Amino acid sequence: MSTLELKQELHQFINEGDEKFIKMFYEMAKAYSVQLKKDKMIAESESDIKSGRIHSQAEVQKMIESWKE
Repeated sequence: MSTLELKQELHQFINEGDEKFIKMFYEMAKAYSVQLKKDKMIAESESDIKSGRIHSQAEVQKMIESWKE
C-alpha cells in the first residue's frame, strides 16, 4: 500500500471513528512525534560527545545563571 493510500485510509478511520478512537489515535500519534524528537536529541548529543563538544558542570552552571539574568 502506498503512502498516499495509507493516508487516505487513515483519514477514513478518523472521519468514521468515535470519540474514544479519536482520542486514542491522537495520543498514539503525539507519543510517536515526541519520541522522534527525543531520538533526534539523543543522536545529536551522542554526536556532540564523540566530537568533544562537551561542557563541564561548572560551565553549565554559569550558562544557567546567565540565562536567569
